[in-house]
Amino acid sequence: MSFGDFVSRAHARGTLVVQPRMGFSDPRLMREGLAATRAADALTVGTLTLDSYTRVRDLAAARKAVDEGVPLNGYPLCTHPAATTHTLLDGILDADFPVQVRHGSPRPEHVVERLLSLGLDATEGGPVSYCLPYGRTSLADAVAAWRSGCTMLAEATTAATPHLESFGGCMLGQLCPPSMLIAISALEGAFFAQHGLRSVSLSYAQQTSHEQDREAVAALRRLAGELLPGVDWHIVLYAYMGVYPHSRPGALNLLSAAARLAVESGAARLIVKTAAEAHHIPKIADNVEALQVAAGAAAAAAHATPLPDIADSEVYEEARALVHTVLGLHDDIGEALIAAFRRGLLDIPFCLHPDNAGRTRSFIDNDGRLRWSDTGALPIGRAAAPSRPSLTSTDLLAALSHVQRTYDSGGTP
Repeated sequence: MSFGDFVSRAHARGTLVVQPRMGFSDPRLMREGLAATRAADALTVGTLTLDSYTRVRDLAAARKAVDEGVPLNGYPLCTHPAATTHTLLDGILDADFPVQVRHGSPRPEHVVERLLSLGLDATEGGPVSYCLPYGRTSLADAVAAWRSGCTMLAEATTAATPHLESFGGCMLGQLCPPSMLIAISALEGAFFAQHGLRSVSLSYAQQTSHEQDREAVAALRRLAGELLPGVDWHIVLYAYMGVYPHSRPGALNLLSAAARLAVESGAARLIVKTAAEAHHIPKIADNVEALQVAAGAAAAAAHATPLPDIADSEVYEEARALVHTVLGLHDDIGEALIAAFRRGLLDIPFCLHPDNAGRTRSFIDNDGRLRWSDTGALPIGRAAAPSRPSLTSTDLLAALSHVQRTYDSGGTP
């Protein structure tokens, strides 16, 4: 059974799949983490999160660290011998517990080649979402590399259908209005499909307003239905990726809110965050706790009175305008993405990448919604940008800590 099939079948049964973002360089510890994830009291999938050297293809540095026993911030998939990884996965990876490789690379060919050679078939990223936030790789180079990586996945002779998840709903983690997150995720999903993928997931990261987030996921589901005919797809929600609550109750309440959002909005999978996020790199036990807290909150939400579906919203209208403007630029979606960023038709607020125009800005309004304060050249109309004074450094810091302060004080957005 493929990664996508596993999640889709769980979703059809009404069960949320929960997943950690876990990676350790020691194969024994990585195996222990996967085994603990599988044994958690939740429906889970596993994660191999790769180290930073592997992400940027500095395999010589990864080899030196492994040879010298220096701990890395993830699993060096391309450095450990194939036999080591096979042993790590033996008796853990199977139809009841698929494993996804998460990596962060703007040029993913080496990662894709390696995971396929090991019998793995699920990964994530995208030409925009693993380029703009993380470095200085040009968008044109990232598009070309991801074109190649998608083709490698699509043409792989694997027993299961390869699965690719867009990271587009997580641009910079915070302060990017939902319509842009949805547009990038939907466009990357369409890019994957154009290059042969038939099993994809589209992402969205929990933001500052629960109600706006419900509108956002509904909009993403609607766009996926419009853009991905004949493709098996599902929505994956990320627990809040910005400054996390310092208090244990605040952190777990924020995670529980993410699980409720996933159920209420029809997402099929949730990437969890732990109560340790503000203090240290999460340990295996921290991740297991988060998986189980999220599963419990999701089960409780599944028994609540269903909320009305959201057919139309400002978020959908903005996202749709962004998506269709980009698709109208070129038949090749990769070329359309490059042109859109060159012209500022896609523009990520506060992103310093040289291929990003940097003319847009956002703010959190009095209702907690994340909105545009300056739309630059975005094709969404000036009505989306109410007149506001220029953002100061104090304003920015306050916005960045908004969710943390809200939950640490016992509130909810």
